[in-house]
Amino acid sequence: MPSSQSVPGAPAPKAPDLKEPVKPRQPLPPKDDQRQPEVRTVAGAEEKVKGNGRGQRGEYLTTATGTRLYETDHSLTAGERGPTLLQDHHLREKITHFDHERIPERVVHARGAAAHGTFLANGAAENICKASLFASGARTPVFVRFSTVLGSRGSADTVRDTRGFATKFYTDEGVFDLVGNNIPVFFIQDGIKFPDIIHAAKPHPDREIPQAQSAHDTFWDFVSLHTEATAHTLWNMSDRGIPRSYRMMEGFGIHTFRLVNADGETNLVKFHWKPAAGVHSLVWEEAQIAGGVDPDFHRRDLADAIEAGAYPSWDLGVQVFPDTEDEMFEGIDLLDPTKIVPEELAPVQVIGTMTLDANPTNFFAETEQVAFHPGHLVPGVDITNDRLLQARLFSYLDTQITRLGGPNFDQIPINRPHAPVNDMLRDGFHQDGVHTGVAPYHPNSLDGGCPFMASADSAAYIEVPEEVSGRKGRQAPASFDDHFSQARLFYRSLSPVEQEHVAQAYTFELGKCYEENIKTRNLGILANIDAGLVSIVAGGLGLPVPEPTEPLSDPELSPALSQVGAEWPVDGRIIALLVDENSDLDTVVAIRDKIFDAGMVPLILGPHGGTIGDGDDAVTVQRTYLTARSIEFDAILLSGDVSRIGEGKLDPRVETLLNEMYRHSKAIGGWGESMSALAAAGIDESALGVVVDADAEGALASLAQLLKTHRVWGRFEVPPTS
Repeated sequence: MPSSQSVPGAPAPKAPDLKEPVKPRQPLPPKDDQRQPEVRTVAGAEEKVKGNGRGQRGEYLTTATGTRLYETDHSLTAGERGPTLLQDHHLREKITHFDHERIPERVVHARGAAAHGTFLANGAAENICKASLFASGARTPVFVRFSTVLGSRGSADTVRDTRGFATKFYTDEGVFDLVGNNIPVFFIQDGIKFPDIIHAAKPHPDREIPQAQSAHDTFWDFVSLHTEATAHTLWNMSDRGIPRSYRMMEGFGIHTFRLVNADGETNLVKFHWKPAAGVHSLVWEEAQIAGGVDPDFHRRDLADAIEAGAYPSWDLGVQVFPDTEDEMFEGIDLLDPTKIVPEELAPVQVIGTMTLDANPTNFFAETEQVAFHPGHLVPGVDITNDRLLQARLFSYLDTQITRLGGPNFDQIPINRPHAPVNDMLRDGFHQDGVHTGVAPYHPNSLDGGCPFMASADSAAYIEVPEEVSGRKGRQAPASFDDHFSQARLFYRSLSPVEQEHVAQAYTFELGKCYEENIKTRNLGILANIDAGLVSIVAGGLGLPVPEPTEPLSDPELSPALSQVGAEWPVDGRIIALLVDENSDLDTVVAIRDKIFDAGMVPLILGPHGGTIGDGDDAVTVQRTYLTARSIEFDAILLSGDVSRIGEGKLDPRVETLLNEMYRHSKAIGGWGESMSALAAAGIDESALGVVVDADAEGALASLAQLLKTHRVWGRFEVPPTS
């Protein structure tokens, strides 16, 4: 029985050491409050065993068949910078088992939303890539799936998490999948560790909590012992971890790819998706509110925007680097997926624009069954020896086979290519084709020799003949050892308000951990990023501020890493138009049309459903005080002195709405006597980002100007943290 004095929440039966344990020992037993099923035979007979009869045993890491392993952090490669070898039996066993852990939902990216669209190339990539989809004027159908990483299908959209950004291009040369994230750096440098980071970040296996959160001991234990995760963790603790919407989310291909042009010349590139609406995020309280009142917030926003005709769009761009033998650029290792190349060093060159203009007709058939794979490539796009990418080439294919019931998942309608297919693959689960011929092998004469081999002149996919050499081993180049400089670059490039949010996120996440040594270990990492940051977080945790163990660099800041300070189009912004029976409905209708004309989406917010007004002048209410919350709106317009329930009093639901929008630094406007309603909510009409005009059009014009910067960040003073 557990001790009556124990504090609930301990993740393990023994407190962890501050440093990584290195002395071999047997696995820890279950906690006192845990019990396994009795050990019995399949026939029900009792088995006499000592200790934990079903759990792992032995002090050393082994394969599934008991062979001891000396290394599990590095794949088997040909030399320090060479490709991963197919003979790596440990990598394949580890990844294969991980791929098959969840049935039937995805192991990761289970929660997602998707849309159809078109990619229009501008021709800027023609000189570096021969792929037909990048030819000037080429229009390619696409299907895009956005997703969270950690949660199950039933989790909330607005959790703090990395987001997937996967795009399927249905080109005339075959399918090309660009499978990326909304964060350009990854947790790990080698795909062999992917099962480990996901196991650490997923809910604790004993209680299956917390769902879709990294705020727990196993996650922070792992990342503090694998400091290569520091940059990604910092990005995740920033506002990037809680996007405002998928429409306002940047995307990155993460890896470095090799492009080949028509003359056989090669360049190395990194892919970027730049949203036309800018990169914006929720504030923490909004994310919490959305998780409770609308856990489908992001998928609803995407579908509603497309239905309203406010089609989201992104520019696809590339950073281009010389394909040098060392595969480095300005001292940055291009094969390290935990590193970025600042845009100030290598500008992003736009090569086309993607617009999403149609929702799926069936979630399961399309969004759920779409199968992405980094190995879906087209002529002109080749891979590099990025060892995370090399593992993904195996893992994604393996995962789809189990999740979608067999090897023919490419025949599911959403996955079918828009190019002729003659693959000689036969039979298997869910084979939809009725193939002819008797000779599915090559070469043959019985089927007249068909299919024949293509050549470069007939758009064959031909890998770049890269020379490979080196000693076989589990190793990593020395350039992979820098784990802090880019995290410091990212943090110091943020605005003060963004830095404040990072400090709050770390304080919250580490505050949810149980073990003090895990908190202390992570504070030691933060000390190597920024003295102000670690001081704030340590203070919030009530722990001593550690000294850095490495010199703090003075990086050249990258303004492109901040989400604050620029202006963006207001297209697709959602405006709450607050009305009641006392509103001038002619003016309301006129201003609603003006909002539509400006490319924004007005939603009439009233005290009840149905309509306000009579006859042809009636206005339909889209949201009521009961069904609306501030999180849905980018700004609000009050049509006069609305929602008063007495002298100096406001409907409490409207008061909550206004106060939340004010607290979340959103633009608030009104016309006529709306200042009275604002006063009743305790909002000063002279406050920054609050506009009141005698004329409705004047109020809208001022509001639209404020929306260009997304929020009114200057409303609250934020002291610098670095």
